[in-house]
Amino acid sequence: MTNRLSRTTQPGLPAYPERMIQFGEGNFMRAFVDWQLQQMNNQGLFNGSAVLVQPIGQGLGGLMAEQDNLYTVLLNGIMQEQTVNSREIITSVSRVISPYDDYAAYLALAEDDALEFITSNTTEAGIAYNAGDSLTDTPPKSFPAKLTALLHKRFELGKKGFIIIPCELIDRNGEKLLQIVQQYAAEWQLGEDFNKWLVEENTFCCSLVDRIVPGYPRDKAAQLEEELGYKDNLIVTAEPFLFWVIEGPAWLSEKLPLAEAGLNVVVTDDMTPYRERKVHLLNGPHTAMVPLAMMAGLETVEDVMNDETFFRFVQELMNDELSPMLDLPAEELSSYSAAVLERFRNPFVRHELASISLNSISKFKSRLLPVLLRYQKERSQLPELTTLAFAALLLSYRGDRVTRQDGAEVLEAFDKAWSNPDSFVQTILADDSLWGQDLTLVPGLADAVAAKLQELDRTDSRAVLQQAVN
Repeated sequence: MTNRLSRTTQPGLPAYPERMIQFGEGNFMRAFVDWQLQQMNNQGLFNGSAVLVQPIGQGLGGLMAEQDNLYTVLLNGIMQEQTVNSREIITSVSRVISPYDDYAAYLALAEDDALEFITSNTTEAGIAYNAGDSLTDTPPKSFPAKLTALLHKRFELGKKGFIIIPCELIDRNGEKLLQIVQQYAAEWQLGEDFNKWLVEENTFCCSLVDRIVPGYPRDKAAQLEEELGYKDNLIVTAEPFLFWVIEGPAWLSEKLPLAEAGLNVVVTDDMTPYRERKVHLLNGPHTAMVPLAMMAGLETVEDVMNDETFFRFVQELMNDELSPMLDLPAEELSSYSAAVLERFRNPFVRHELASISLNSISKFKSRLLPVLLRYQKERSQLPELTTLAFAALLLSYRGDRVTRQDGAEVLEAFDKAWSNPDSFVQTILADDSLWGQDLTLVPGLADAVAAKLQELDRTDSRAVLQQAVN
């Protein structure tokens, strides 16, 4: 029987003092933030660990304790044209606290002067106000309320504040977190002195994270156990690519020397261009490829990349229509695009097109529509491939298609519009509840979409694409 991973079975592994509080002990944070702490520690640049806090009652604290808070990160993928397949035991986690089981231990974190940083990933729904949370709750329900209680305890002890870097996938996450903490502070009547300390002694940073983390490799667990020589119930697989943008003061790079450790991390005073780059050049092609590729019978992103016609579509979309509309240096956009194409080709990640198709209307609105509108305004013509993808998306939301997965209100709007096929395009483009504006006012868009939609419906998407790509 193979022994479980632990400090007993793996003697000599280093341990580090706690310097970071991390809300969230799931796969992503362990393969993203804690993996980066490991890389800094490996080079003697940080000498610190993270104490993890379970944001909900059920968590991984028990499993982590059984393995002395050790786990393995597997990096699988292609980076800079080289196949990466690495394995590393992570020693940068000290322990896991459940505030639901031991609230006193959670609040005691406020007493430790060595704890300087707070990070979090409590899902997109985590940074939210929960009516009814109270300072006397043990613990409060929401993450921001728990954080407010911890910060207030720190304030009462007369200690310095924290550098707070949330990783939730919402825009301006640091600002929104601060706003909700201030809302609780006002509701709980914590006083002006606390409010002043909150703003002046703490640094709330917005951040943007980027790394695909498939998680536990269930299908290869037995094989890995044999290869590694130990049993690890917390193995995390991730792609080698990593990018973290932190909007914060310049001195943060010295406090948290991630870039010095060779990690792809940028500290900036304005993260907007980087957010737009990710949204439009990584997420945008995902949304554009889905309806066209699924119509052609493809199932995964890798299928798309291995298909000559669809690969050319993605490549030309990125190079000719998306990149020229972004306000970043051409060389940087070219490098990022090349990295994205490598990531899309990753044979170790099965990225289902069906899963990407979820809520595609709102995704198109945020990821591709701004580029389409800017392109038309600046060049007085429509971007052909983006417009084609838009037409395919609208067709995929017809009732006889199987690709649509969206909210009831969105599907109802499409069913109503499709009830009169002759006026469908005009009706759906005019629906500002879907797009935030009346798209029939965009010169030429309604006619172009109608023509491409009819062509897609008359023939197959591959044939249409072959005519569209160079």
